[in-house]
Amino acid sequence: MVKQRLTRWFPSILSVLLFGLSVWVINQELSRYNLREVGKSLATIPPSSLLWAIALTALNYGVLTGYDGLGTIYARHLLPYRKIAFTAIISYGISNIVGFALLSSSAIRYRFYRTWGLSALTIAQLVAFCNLTFWLGLFAMGGLIFVLEPLAIPSLLHLPFASVRPLGAIFLLVMLLYLVATVLGGQPLRLGRWILPHLSVKLAVAQIIVASLDWCLAAAVFYVLISDVVSLSYPAFFGIYLLGQIAGVVSNIPGGLGVFETVMLLLLSRFIASSKLLGALLIYRGIYYFLPLFAALLLLGGYELRQRLSSR
Repeated sequence: MVKQRLTRWFPSILSVLLFGLSVWVINQELSRYNLREVGKSLATIPPSSLLWAIALTALNYGVLTGYDGLGTIYARHLLPYRKIAFTAIISYGISNIVGFALLSSSAIRYRFYRTWGLSALTIAQLVAFCNLTFWLGLFAMGGLIFVLEPLAIPSLLHLPFASVRPLGAIFLLVMLLYLVATVLGGQPLRLGRWILPHLSVKLAVAQIIVASLDWCLAAAVFYVLISDVVSLSYPAFFGIYLLGQIAGVVSNIPGGLGVFETVMLLLLSRFIASSKLLGALLIYRGIYYFLPLFAALLLLGGYELRQRLSSR
């Protein structure tokens, strides 16, 4: 009974501890600067960089529709692209900031796909496929970048590796095992409660390409905001960004709020002043998370309003 309670509450406790640690680290960094310095750093970001960040965010969300597009192919229930894109943009725009994507995005997808003829089982398969694709992209890009551009891990994170290279090797091994199990295997592979689907070579490769491009564009949104003031190549920055996102995802905190910022502050402080980095982080949050959220809410509100009017 005690073990069950600990298992049930451990993720929540870990999230609270990580969030508290993140707040402490950010507070330590902020104590060195006043808000006026952070405000000045916001004003120094060139308008062209802001426009590039917005354009890359829009392109990234276009790529995100590919998750659902491939999911409908896997589930063998094709839909018009406009319906897939509509659902995906609302789903990711809301779940990326609300958190608990498995629940929030599933509810949104169920709301629309059920209306358009998909069964509950088919929607569950599609959601599982999209979540698996997300992790495949992380393993693919993390594996390559962590092996080719290994960075030292701060001791504050208390990870069992001195650098991310062993983590990259593990990621690449997982990718290889996945491809062997799903493409070469003749039937779905069961791993405990998880079932890896049997896919065609084209669909498996498309999964990896779409998800990898998603991660590359997401990192590029942040990179263009600091590229003028940091002497760091995009591949080197990409590794730091991925490590921050991994920490944020593991924390279970919506959007990795605080945890992602902590890792970025710890690893980028050698290359850019913390006041400038904090300003860029604020802009990044606004462009990559809040703009899509507003767009998703407008699309959702417009749809519901049209439904109400048409039902009268």
